[in-house]
Amino acid sequence: MEPTMQGKMFTILMGLASLFIVHVNGDTSLPLDHQKLVGDGRYHDQMQKMQAFKHSLLTRRQLATPPISSSPAPAPQATLQPPGSRPREYQVTSYGADPTGKSDSTEALLKAIADAFNGPSEGFLMNGITNLGGAHINLQGGNYLISKPLRLPAAGAGNLMISGGTLTASDDFPTDGYLIDLSASSSSSSSYNYEYITIKDLMLDCKFRGGGISVINSLRTSIDNCYITHFNTEGISVQNGHETYIRNSFLGQHITAGGDRGERNFSGTAINLMGNDNAVTDVVIFSAAIGVMVSGQANTLSGVHCYNKATGFGGTGIYLKLPSLTQTRIVNCYLDYTGIVAEDPVQLTISSSFFLGDAFILLKSVNGLAKGINIVDNMFAGSDKGIEIVQLDQSKGPFKKIDQVVVDRNNVEGMNLKATVARGSAQGNGTSWTVDFSPVLLFPNLINHVQYSLSSRGTKFPSHALRNVSQNRVVIESDIAVAARVFVMVEQGSTS
Repeated sequence: MEPTMQGKMFTILMGLASLFIVHVNGDTSLPLDHQKLVGDGRYHDQMQKMQAFKHSLLTRRQLATPPISSSPAPAPQATLQPPGSRPREYQVTSYGADPTGKSDSTEALLKAIADAFNGPSEGFLMNGITNLGGAHINLQGGNYLISKPLRLPAAGAGNLMISGGTLTASDDFPTDGYLIDLSASSSSSSSYNYEYITIKDLMLDCKFRGGGISVINSLRTSIDNCYITHFNTEGISVQNGHETYIRNSFLGQHITAGGDRGERNFSGTAINLMGNDNAVTDVVIFSAAIGVMVSGQANTLSGVHCYNKATGFGGTGIYLKLPSLTQTRIVNCYLDYTGIVAEDPVQLTISSSFFLGDAFILLKSVNGLAKGINIVDNMFAGSDKGIEIVQLDQSKGPFKKIDQVVVDRNNVEGMNLKATVARGSAQGNGTSWTVDFSPVLLFPNLINHVQYSLSSRGTKFPSHALRNVSQNRVVIESDIAVAARVFVMVEQGSTS
């Protein structure tokens, strides 16, 4: 058991008392009876002498100690840490990379990446994916000229970040390459090449020599706060794998804020999703022929602003090129003079989005299938040119299989409303009333559900019935002539 503070103080005092008594006995040789009086009746006098003696010791110590220097103390020597505890940050300038962008930094950057891969690891992520423990390739805010793609040295690794600077393609950069290439130069035991690779806070200037970022067969990749420009192929290409998240980023072939004189010559694709389960969130695409091309399943686009090449010049904001397997959700996006094209859409949701400048949605028939489509709660604004908000391309054949298609609750200004649900009325004095829904209904000659009511004036109670729904016109007839008004609601949800 450790002694208490009070016990420690008592020990110190007893030590000092013993020292004082030895000193007195040595000098004066007090008789025994006098020593007894000191111990028994003169305690306070003894304590005062002890304090005076202690004070004399402290005074001598202070006189013997040199004065404190005002100069700073020497810096502590760095201790050698074991490899597993060293910081995993690789600053590229320490490898000879030129942050001014004047000389080629390719080899220096590749050496930093190789060292990160060969550094300490902490077990595995997915089976066969080595956990690099959060290794960080720090570009230190520099602008680095590169002449070939930055590829990871081997497959089968993860938990790595590249961030904090600018990469610029040199004049001899390959035109079919990508500045950052997450393709595997060698195989691994994992079914994925990489996992949890983060590309963050970068500007990528492709100089019209190739693309920005290629992600191939990777899992849980994050591309965050990147500015990718001057690509002539693709800004970001995602192939196979899944769960690549692209967010808070800006992509444009040409740096412009709209109204560019060369807009009709824009080319390339800003983002190409050829894999499943990816998300594009809060991204601006300001120039390209196609903003986002989607040919993989179960992808989500949210908060995407496309004002790339306008539809009038042949551009497309979002192109869904996956006939019969669409499974795409487009929510809270802004299509600015450029629209959406969907081939044979199956399970497609477009909602809470804004379409400006006569931008519209085109459903394109490939095999004549349209199923599980919800185009609801969007806003459309145009220039009163009679442009329909949702259109059909049946040049390769009509839509033959239509099921669970809902186009409804959209609001329109300066464009023509199209829907699969419509309401109308007609009044007159006679035996027949016709309500024409052809200007509103999306699919031609398709009404599969009708609800109506007839309100007549006078004392007669006519018998009446629905007689015809061809060419999207509803005809109601009665057995006798009456003054009446009919109210009709129709739906085009399916062909069955």
